[in-house]
Amino acid sequence: MENKQVKVCHIASIDITVGFLLMPQLKFLMSQGYSVYAVCAPGKLVEDIRKQGIKVKTIEIKRKAFSPVADIIALWRLYFYFKKEKFDIVHVHAPKPGLLGQLAAKWAGVPVIINTIHGLYFTEDSSYLKRKFYILIEKIAAKCSTLIFSQNKEDIDTMIKEKIAPHYLLKYLGNGIDMKRFNPEKFSKDFIEEKKKELGIGPDVKVVGTIGRLVREKGYFDLFSAMKEVLKKYPEAVLIAIGPGEPYKKDKFNSSVAKEFGIENNAKFLGERKDVNELLCLMDVFVLASHREGFPRSVIEAMAMQRPIVVTNIRGCREEIDDQENGLIVPVKNPVSLAGAIIDLLDNPEKSKIFAERAREKAFNNFSEEAVFLELKEAYSRLLKEK
Repeated sequence: MENKQVKVCHIASIDITVGFLLMPQLKFLMSQGYSVYAVCAPGKLVEDIRKQGIKVKTIEIKRKAFSPVADIIALWRLYFYFKKEKFDIVHVHAPKPGLLGQLAAKWAGVPVIINTIHGLYFTEDSSYLKRKFYILIEKIAAKCSTLIFSQNKEDIDTMIKEKIAPHYLLKYLGNGIDMKRFNPEKFSKDFIEEKKKELGIGPDVKVVGTIGRLVREKGYFDLFSAMKEVLKKYPEAVLIAIGPGEPYKKDKFNSSVAKEFGIENNAKFLGERKDVNELLCLMDVFVLASHREGFPRSVIEAMAMQRPIVVTNIRGCREEIDDQENGLIVPVKNPVSLAGAIIDLLDNPEKSKIFAERAREKAFNNFSEEAVFLELKEAYSRLLKEK
């Protein structure tokens, strides 16, 4: 392959990001002949990532906004690693790896430095200090960037408005999934009943589902409050939550908190799962009650699996879901509206079916991973030629 000697390194905070979110892109790059490396903190997925043919360097990058000593250590470790390996492209993900990774790459003389914005860490509701802090971080990082991808269009507008980066450095990437894997036609009624049985759920029980790390920012407490109302009308309904715990995040919580909302007998926390497509097909309604997102993959997966969907009115979500067309959009941090939307979809199966069919159609037309792969391929090829 023409790119056989080109060395590419993707940088992320944790192994989950590399192992789940980035893996399709990394495999595609390998198929194009690139020599692919990754940097992330040590974790249980690292060996699995290596088995996929990715060369992994473990460097602890603290996810706290400011950890002076740890950040300096990570910065120097990244710098020396980049100097040693002489990468042609360094591609970073998330604010902290974005800042440290790009600074280290710039100092190490890496020719092409790319940043993917998965969602700016500030919103219109953020405090003045938080907003100014993250704008400054992004401005510093952007000084090192050869190209900045954004997964949603609103962040591009924000970066131009806040003078984080000039328009010519910014490019829309979007997000995409494997539409063959997330295909509802693969799963029969018998399969769904058997899968429900595995989880201890009766065949006729209504299932509300969500996907997200166990942090308050994902809107879990709003969803728990909403489920209390759902259970008044559908007493046997079950909430299934897919996603890992986050022991180091300030807004972490334990699944035992469901007891405080009186839904402990109707909630199942499944942790990290590799069978997300199979679990999605059980859901009568998929909910993402998040307070902040970039361009949530979980919503695209639910769309592809032809699920009735409720999301909050935040960037990313409102780019994926068109209210009253292929799903419902409710205000952020509003359990009453959230409960009403869930009940509405459970009460009206015909409307839910129409929304779900339209969601699948939009996902198929707009959010396939092949489109993302082509953007990466074009950008890598162009930037390497320019450099």
